[in-house]
Amino acid sequence: MSFELRNLTEVVEEVKKSCKGKGFKQSIELIVNLRDLDLRRPENRIIGLMELPHPPNKPVKVCVFASGELYTKAKKLGVDLILTRDDLERIAKDKRQAKKIAKSHDFFVAEASLMPLIGRMWGVYLGPRGKMPTPVPPTADIESILERLRRTVRIRVRNQPVVQLRVGTEDMDSKQIAENVNAALNWIIDRLPKGLTNIKDVYLKGTMTPSFRVELRRR
Repeated sequence: MSFELRNLTEVVEEVKKSCKGKGFKQSIELIVNLRDLDLRRPENRIIGLMELPHPPNKPVKVCVFASGELYTKAKKLGVDLILTRDDLERIAKDKRQAKKIAKSHDFFVAEASLMPLIGRMWGVYLGPRGKMPTPVPPTADIESILERLRRTVRIRVRNQPVVQLRVGTEDMDSKQIAENVNAALNWIIDRLPKGLTNIKDVYLKGTMTPSFRVELRRR
């Protein structure tokens, strides 16, 4: 079932206007309220990563678990944090530091051979946050992976029937934000048991602005 967002461009402009004068660059967030969804059933809990057509103009913090060639590549690219096998074993024993790393980094990438160790020692910190690393081979093109992650958002529906995610920033082109909204909605609808029928309403807002309703209609 297809849909259209009749006043999307106007709403994007209204949100951007509301962002002005706050003294910092605000994110623009999409809020999708769901209905008729039994979240007690695991298959109805949406958890996943999606790539937006246009990367939000906000920094994304990435942590890489690596050794050898992958470590060297990541270091040259200035990855926010790189942990070797020794590092991940040592830090895992310090609950406070491990939790801090899990909370402060948006995405994790790991050399595939380290995944069993990470699952055993870091699963308790990363798993509940939906941040288990993406496994990659030691020869992976880490630069292209980082570029993809800059466009990636994490979507989670677990205990509350609502999806909230960043689809842009106030300094982005309105058309690009609108395209991100459409892509995100299509991704969400494809994963709902009843598709569009499970969506109650849709809003856009800035970090510190009111919410503006987007008119969602079936075609």
